Amino acid sequence: MKLAIIGSGYVGLTSGACFADMGNNVISVDKDLRKIEMLQKGEVPIYEPGLENLVKRNMAAGRLSFTSDIAQAVREALILFIAVGTPPDEDGSADLSYVLTAAEEIATYMDGYRVIVDKSTVPVGTADLVKARIQEVLDKRGVKTDFDVISNPEFLKEGAAIEDFMKPDRVVIGTDSPRAAELMRQLYAPFCRTHDRVIIMGVRAAEMTKYAANALLATKISFINEISRLCDAYGADVEEVRNGVGSDSRIGYKFIYPGVGYGGSCFPKDIKALINMGQKVDYENRILKAVEAVNQDQKLVLVEKLLQHFKGDIAGKSFALWGLAFKPQTDDMREAPSIVIINALSALGARVQAYDPIAMQEAKRILGDNSALSLFEDEYSALKNCHGLLLVTEWRQFRYPDFKRIKKALLEPVIFDGRNQYDPERVREMGLTYYGIGRA
Repeated sequence: MKLAIIGSGYVGLTSGACFADMGNNVISVDKDLRKIEMLQKGEVPIYEPGLENLVKRNMAAGRLSFTSDIAQAVREALILFIAVGTPPDEDGSADLSYVLTAAEEIATYMDGYRVIVDKSTVPVGTADLVKARIQEVLDKRGVKTDFDVISNPEFLKEGAAIEDFMKPDRVVIGTDSPRAAELMRQLYAPFCRTHDRVIIMGVRAAEMTKYAANALLATKISFINEISRLCDAYGADVEEVRNGVGSDSRIGYKFIYPGVGYGGSCFPKDIKALINMGQKVDYENRILKAVEAVNQDQKLVLVEKLLQHFKGDIAGKSFALWGLAFKPQTDDMREAPSIVIINALSALGARVQAYDPIAMQEAKRILGDNSALSLFEDEYSALKNCHGLLLVTEWRQFRYPDFKRIKKALLEPVIFDGRNQYDPERVREMGLTYYGIGRA
């Protein structure tokens, strides 16, 4: 099929490369000329395992191209995906200006039937707005043609996006058009070889499904983090509790790992958007407000433990911090707990010496003005002259460190484990003081 992806960010670029890898002809469109120039050279502006090779392979095969010319994309493609950003406004609502601008531009050049797909995460009712905007432009042009606007939300995990796209748990299609539904079934057929994963539903149900899925996952994270606080207070080990709870097949083990809170581009934004959607219909999302509040508090849990250990006096002290990205296998630092922790420590007069395997450039961009932060080339050099180590992101290379080397490098042998990666007994046997999340 001939496809166009409007927006070459994380979702758009991953989707376009994966569609192309299944034999489709894909045009990726973006207004950012610098980004397009990079992509045309085979340079990928984001970090996602395997994505750069996937892009280069399909460019070389002639199935994937990049342009700033949306007119060309609209003329050549039958199915057009809108995958632009929907950043939160000040009230938490999703900013749909980029989505509606893309809709206008598509309508400006449409000359026949097209399927317009909302791939961006958008509030319930957005497909109706997109449809109305397209029809408005067509009417002004005096053009009469059929088109369908459908919802096809993405469910990609950063760090595993290609695998998620190639082997999806489900493909949600929101449409009441049999014609559009059949085209989308054909498009996704190569991704559903073992069994049919395509779920056809109403447009508004599809839009809500994306938000509901992310909200439920965020709720599980905040729930186990709240339980970890009680475990700290009562001397229970949250890891034992997690095993006992997760063994229930109705609950499972996924997303009940206690830590320093969730971040990234999806959960925080989507929770805020759902809360805002409730406010618009005079409904208070009490659970989601609690999920957000617990998460904000949890980002400071290591700082609280550190202050407790040092009896409130950390001014002039330095601390090593391992992990800046909001999760492993990405350089994304949006809403990352590391940012909250670093800013809190610097506000208390401490210095931070940090390392991350991938997110160093992103850290310079976001935290470059913080004079209390120093970035180091590897995790062990960051330990020098520090009064303790904070583990914030659970990168694989941090899972089994050299504890003897850590103890020797630190001025005070203490570890604040924000991801419960280490065995408390083993760490203490190595002569280090250990603080985890809800660990007895």
